[in-house]
Amino acid sequence: MSSETNQVAVEPTSQVSAETQTPETTSTALTPETVITDWKANLSDEIRADKSLENIKDIEGLAKSYVHAQKLVGSDKIPVPNKFATEKDWDAVYEKLGRPADATGYKYDLPEDKNLDAEALNNFSTQAHKLGLLPGQANGVVQFYNEAMSKVQQEQDSVAVAAREASTSELKKEWGQAYDQKVSQAANLAQSVGANELLNANMADGTKLGDHPVMIKAFAQLAGKMGEDSITQSSGPTYQTPAQLEKDIGELTAPNSAYWDKNHPNHKIAVAEVLALREQKNSV
Repeated sequence: MSSETNQVAVEPTSQVSAETQTPETTSTALTPETVITDWKANLSDEIRADKSLENIKDIEGLAKSYVHAQKLVGSDKIPVPNKFATEKDWDAVYEKLGRPADATGYKYDLPEDKNLDAEALNNFSTQAHKLGLLPGQANGVVQFYNEAMSKVQQEQDSVAVAAREASTSELKKEWGQAYDQKVSQAANLAQSVGANELLNANMADGTKLGDHPVMIKAFAQLAGKMGEDSITQSSGPTYQTPAQLEKDIGELTAPNSAYWDKNHPNHKIAVAEVLALREQKNSV
């Protein structure tokens, strides 16, 4: 065969018909509507339900929480003792928190007129150290107690002043111009028998026993029965009580007395004396 007959016709391969081209692929990029907003969606149910994740809203919040936790690693932490902890275990905790080495380490910011003495403060410091109180806590408790005691003292003082004023008013009304004399005699007698400490004792309402009219009148009456005893005598002029004045007036103005008989030689003297007694009584 000739060379022409051995040739095989070959179609060009550089051109591909439109019918054999593969169709264009469709884009699978996520649209904004398909973005997952719950960062915990891919977590297991057990982890997603953990309470520690409740307040973490997104990945950034989770990262911040992790960074903060990492910073705490290696820091000085204080373990909380359990129910089997001994006193020594608790002492170790108190010391780490800042409790003084001993009771003398507590210092208190109190005014000069504080209502707590040194012994009371020392006793409190001992107990505060035993209970593990920090200096600031102990100082706060002491200040609170001191202020409370100050208020109680002020209230008691107010009650005592009111009681003394009421007592004075009652006794002045009863004794009149003899008030100072009677009080002085009662005080002299109380001092002579060593009763001052008793009379200065505070009653439940904050008043002093010696401020009560009953006590003052009791000592005054006892002093009066002692007559001219120098122990009970008061300095200054002597006055009669309104009751004594009324008694004298009654005797001078008794029926058939010189006071009523104009012809009696002592009539004018009796009238003048009664008038003086009445003026003295009414001057109270």
